[in-house]
Amino acid sequence: MVEKIAADSSLKVMLTAVAVAVICALLVSYSAVTLRPYYLANLKAERQARLESILNALPRTMDEIGVDVVESHTVDLDTGEYSERVDPATYNVRQAVTDPNQSIAIPPERDAAGIKRRAHYAVVYILRDADKAVRAFILPVYGSGYQSTLYGFLALSADTKTVLGLKFYEQKDTPGIGARIQDPEWEALWPGKSVYDASGMLRLGVARGKVASGSEEADFLVDGVSGATRTSLGVHDLLRFWLGDLGFGPYLKRMRGGKANVQ
Repeated sequence: MVEKIAADSSLKVMLTAVAVAVICALLVSYSAVTLRPYYLANLKAERQARLESILNALPRTMDEIGVDVVESHTVDLDTGEYSERVDPATYNVRQAVTDPNQSIAIPPERDAAGIKRRAHYAVVYILRDADKAVRAFILPVYGSGYQSTLYGFLALSADTKTVLGLKFYEQKDTPGIGARIQDPEWEALWPGKSVYDASGMLRLGVARGKVASGSEEADFLVDGVSGATRTSLGVHDLLRFWLGDLGFGPYLKRMRGGKANVQ
């Protein structure tokens, strides 16, 4: 009799556990389906706000540079080609880099940005005029600063060789020091800087201190943020990474070859 009671008790525990697991699974599934539209709406709003931040940082308004359409596209960073495998409207790069199937590990000696892993894909923005001609490219960039990861957008001219703007929308570096990379005065130093020199070498970056006026470096470098050497170096390194071979280098090369149209 004691054995039968114990068996019945164990069975009840198992059935209760199964019932609870099933109910929880149903609740999770229901919540995922019900809340997904809100999640997508919030994701779209967040991405739109970030995009507007870089558009507002451009040296001229969209009307003045003749922008009529802003397109978003997914780029395969390995090939530099557009891809339809990922929807740019819902793609989350921060989640992708945590998944080994959606990202690659970066060798330390090549990880200038200090990000450790890089997603296979990235979402880029193309600004076109009313005739569909490309007026600018906007690239997402990020990397390690002094106390945090710096997230921003880099806007380049149609030939990809000149900076139109650089805007960091998220960072947690030292207030009043490293955080000055978001000051309008520092942002205003970027428009007009050349990305490459005459030989095609990548030269864009941040100087260690002030750039001598009239020097060759003044065409490519902006002044470092005073008192924030590590944050300045972080911006310099992340730009070199994302404009290089492991970043948007292959894509920008294709764009200079006149392949901005999506097939």
